[in-house]
Amino acid sequence: MDLHSIKVACSSCNLRELCIPVGLGAEELAQLEQLIPFRRRVRRGGTLFSAGDPFTSLYAVRSGFFKTCITTVDGRDQVTGFQMAGEILGLDGIVQDKHSCSAVALEDAEVCVLPFDKLEQLSREFSTLQHHLHRIMSREIVRDQGVMLLLGSMRAEERLAAFLLNLVQRLHARGFSKTEMVLRMTREEIGSYLGMKLETVSRTFSRFQEDGIIEVKQRYVRILDADALQRIVNHGDTDA
Repeated sequence: MDLHSIKVACSSCNLRELCIPVGLGAEELAQLEQLIPFRRRVRRGGTLFSAGDPFTSLYAVRSGFFKTCITTVDGRDQVTGFQMAGEILGLDGIVQDKHSCSAVALEDAEVCVLPFDKLEQLSREFSTLQHHLHRIMSREIVRDQGVMLLLGSMRAEERLAAFLLNLVQRLHARGFSKTEMVLRMTREEIGSYLGMKLETVSRTFSRFQEDGIIEVKQRYVRILDADALQRIVNHGDTDA
């Protein structure tokens, strides 16, 4: 993992609208750019931070893909989320000043490092930035609630359908196709996140393909019938 002392120009970043408040003025934006002293590159399989590490910064994903995970009592890795460009990592460390999970790169990635003490100070000066931070935290809470709903009340088909729809919608917001994607995570990691066994994940992918809902070639997935996926999520109209 390399540290690069490269100044980050937020004003010219193509992820600006996803990552920072749109309403910041030129002076406020200049101060925010000064706050971000460098970017950090993390190679595929490398760790951005580990559970128990001291919390010092938030990380805005500039490129690449991450998973967050915790180690269970019996030593298994439980995936708690997947993060992509324009999303924020490290919020888990705010409460206890140390990270409660680990963030691992699923492909070569780069993040902007935002020292939290300076970010907090700046947010007190700019209400727009403070409001944006609150929105980010709220979004994480809502996402956690969504995962609890997936694990608590949905069957296998509903879980995978909701996961695929959410993923392709997030990618589309970043300029990618709204029907095609390359999964950066393994089937096993998807199963860990959705509370499903590997065989169940593979079987459900196959069933969706047989039904003409998706096309799958290894990690490439093309959604052929998004409405069918949405109906599965809304009504659970398949027999598990």
